[in-house]
Amino acid sequence: MELSNLQPAEGSKHSNNFRRGRGHGSGNGKTAGKGHKGQKARSGAPRIGFEGGQMPLYRRLPKRGFKNRNHKEIVAINLNALEVFENGATVDVAALVEQGIVKNPRDGVKILGNGELTKKLNVKVTGFSASAKEKIEKLGGTAEVI
Repeated sequence: MELSNLQPAEGSKHSNNFRRGRGHGSGNGKTAGKGHKGQKARSGAPRIGFEGGQMPLYRRLPKRGFKNRNHKEIVAINLNALEVFENGATVDVAALVEQGIVKNPRDGVKILGNGELTKKLNVKVTGFSASAKEKIEKLGGTAEVI
């Protein structure tokens, strides 16, 4: 047994639409799963994470960094991945997806200069590194930013 295949015992979990407090024959009548008396048995019980006035854990722990709402997730591809295309072909995001080089283009595709290219290609993607652009143009191809 591993952590990845742990699951609750058969019959121990109820679905979210389970009707509580509908008689003891239902298996969850009388106190409706709230136990006997106490703060958590009453209506208006404290919110999740409330620690009785003690500074809650989520406020005691330090916060780090931030998420930039304008962040773009660019997929990077090395130059040698473009070797699958024929000489003189036009390479765009659709062609990269079709060839299986890129599975999900997200916010764009950038070509990096790792590896060698031996074919003249017309590449139209979101971005190029300086070395990738130089290698593509050295072979007579074009590197166009869209």
